[in-house]
Amino acid sequence: MMSGILYWLVLKPISMLPYRGLYILSDVFYLVFYHVLGYRKKVVRGNLTRSFPEKTTAEIISIEKDFYRHFCDLVLESLKNFSAHPHQLAARFEHHNTEVLDNLHAEGRSAILAGGHYGNWEMWALSAPAHFRHRLMGIYKRLSNSYFDEKMRSTRGKFGLELVSTKETAEWLKAHQENLFVAVFAIDQSPSNPRKAHWISFLGQETACLFGAEKYAKEFNLAIVFGHLRKVSRGKYAIDYELVTKEPLSYDHGKLTEKMSALLEEDIRREPRYWLWTHKRWKHKRPSD
Repeated sequence: MMSGILYWLVLKPISMLPYRGLYILSDVFYLVFYHVLGYRKKVVRGNLTRSFPEKTTAEIISIEKDFYRHFCDLVLESLKNFSAHPHQLAARFEHHNTEVLDNLHAEGRSAILAGGHYGNWEMWALSAPAHFRHRLMGIYKRLSNSYFDEKMRSTRGKFGLELVSTKETAEWLKAHQENLFVAVFAIDQSPSNPRKAHWISFLGQETACLFGAEKYAKEFNLAIVFGHLRKVSRGKYAIDYELVTKEPLSYDHGKLTEKMSALLEEDIRREPRYWLWTHKRWKHKRPSD
């Protein structure tokens, strides 16, 4: 009941605002989130300081402020997705090097598309199906609130992206082995069980990584493509697709995970303000055994 009221009386009306109105509201959100509430500022500051020990405090704070400005844009742009139309998305999100995916489709190859929580992945989810010849599937974690889980799924999937929960991923991949698909994996989330993680050095820190992208690529002999998300200007984004490999079985254990993470790290180091620093990425410590 309360979820429905919140959606129809607050979130939906916000989504109907023109983009210019959204960014005025985003500027207000920035003042509230950063200067008044200090939303997760301790987490963000700690993540940035450990990731860039060579930077001065002034440089860290500058990145931090830029991140919060982008984060507030991201929140409002994600709400806009409730009402966004294809022509609006086409004007705001560019897809480059799509021939990488077209060539795989022509060869009869399915693939994994790996990426991180960088730029605006929510806008990508709505704009991407128009650029794919493959069936497009995204993996997501169910929300505890069933009302907003349904709204999130219907919004992300309204232009063709099929959403599959993490618990149903293996079953879906097995059922669609004979189809041509691209399965989207976010590789920068923190694993729930550090004992099942693959441990690497990421942004100069010992980091637990999800192993699913590499595991399924090898199990089903899927090509791997990496999506380099970037922010072109306020409200404008782009993605560049890069072929990582068509031969996943040729890599030793863990090497594909390390390679994908290294590509994401390059993007973060180039423009750190656009990664999701509010995430408690390093909450796990490597088990002593």
